[in-house]
Amino acid sequence: MAFRSTTGIIFLACLIVLASSAVPKNIKRKPANPPPRAEVDPEKDAEITNSCPDDGFFADAEQCDKYYECRNGEIIEKLCPDGMVFNDYSPEQEKCDLPFNIDCSHRPKLQTPIPSLHCPRLNGYFSHEDPKECGIFYYCVDGKFNMITCPDGLVYNDKTGICTWPDEAKKTGCGAADVFQFDCPPVNETFGLTHPRYADPEDCQFFYVCINGNTPRRSGCKLGQAFDDVSKKCEWARKVPECADWYKDQLTDAELDALENPPTVKPKPSGSQPTRRKSQRPKAKDVVIEE
Repeated sequence: MAFRSTTGIIFLACLIVLASSAVPKNIKRKPANPPPRAEVDPEKDAEITNSCPDDGFFADAEQCDKYYECRNGEIIEKLCPDGMVFNDYSPEQEKCDLPFNIDCSHRPKLQTPIPSLHCPRLNGYFSHEDPKECGIFYYCVDGKFNMITCPDGLVYNDKTGICTWPDEAKKTGCGAADVFQFDCPPVNETFGLTHPRYADPEDCQFFYVCINGNTPRRSGCKLGQAFDDVSKKCEWARKVPECADWYKDQLTDAELDALENPPTVKPKPSGSQPTRRKSQRPKAKDVVIEE
C-alpha cells in the first residue's frame, strides 16, 4: 500500500509539471479585476507646468513673442511689443528682438497684430503694399512709419529685413530681369565662370556683372568715367567713343579735366614741418623795462 501511494504521488507531480510546461511563456494573462487607474490631479500638473526652473527670463514653448520672468519661485507672464519677439539667448537678459534675428519655427504663434498705416504690426520692417515697388519698405516704431528706399539695383528682402540683390531676395515680381530689364546673354559654362561684364545699354556709367554667366548684378563706374565694352573696364568717358559726350549736360570740360587730372600734392620738406612745442615765455628776470 505504501508503495502504491508513493507511486501515485510521483505520477501526480509529473502531470502537474507537464501541464505547466504546456502553457506558452510569452502570453501575459490579465488579472480578472485590474486595479483602477489613478486620477490626474490638475492642480498638481499646474504646479509642475508653472514652476520656475530658476530665476531669469524664459521663452514660451508655443508663442514667440511671449516669455516669463521668474523671481524667487514666482512666475510672471509677459509679452514683447507688437512686432517684436523674445530673444531666448540668455535667461539673464530680458530682450525683445526683430523676428529676422530669432528662429521662431518651433514656437510660431504670435499675439494679435495691431496694424496702422503702412505697418502690419506696430514695430518692425515691412514691404511696400504694392508688390511692384521692390526697393521701397517701411520701418515702423509704435505704429509710426518711415519710408526707406534701397540703393539702385537692390530690393527689400522680407526674410532678412535689409536690401539685397534680387536673386538673393527671391521676391515674386522682383527678380533680376524685372528690376534691371536686362538678361545675361547665353554663354558656355567655362566662360560663365569668369562672371562676364556687359555695358548697360541705357547708361554709360553702369554695367552688368553676370554671376556664373546667368544672374545679372548692376554695378557702376565713378563719376566722369564710363564702361568700355571693348576692354570690359571703366575708363574716362571722353576716351570711350560711344560715351564721349555722356557727361556733357552734367559736368563742364574743366570739371572733367579736374577729375581726370587731379592736382598732385607735393610733400613738404622734412625740415619745414611745424613744431608742436609751445614757445617759451620770457622769465621775469629777462624782461627789461625801459623808463
